Amino acid sequence: MTLEAFLKSVENDDTAPESLSPELKALWLTKAEQWEAAHDIAQDIPGKMGSWIHGLLHAIEGDLGNSSYWFQLAGEPSITMDAIDHEWERIVKANFA
Repeated sequence: MTLEAFLKSVENDDTAPESLSPELKALWLTKAEQWEAAHDIAQDIPGKMGSWIHGLLHAIEGDLGNSSYWFQLAGEPSITMDAIDHEWERIVKANFA
């Protein structure tokens, strides 16, 4: 799947495509406002990407302290609430790099 196809799916589809990696599925669900499902997946993603997505989810939840912890584990700077959409885009693009 291309970045463009992923973004179209997020905008137009009711369910995430079956072919998505766990990382992209968590990000798809995040944009679809399915926080719990996205969080369940993110908890099982190892390494930097799992921590980065986990940090984003806790920022969305409004728990910036917990979010900062996960961003630190990912080696990424903490974000503010107004940067959530931008950060989602950064993480998505990193998954297609």
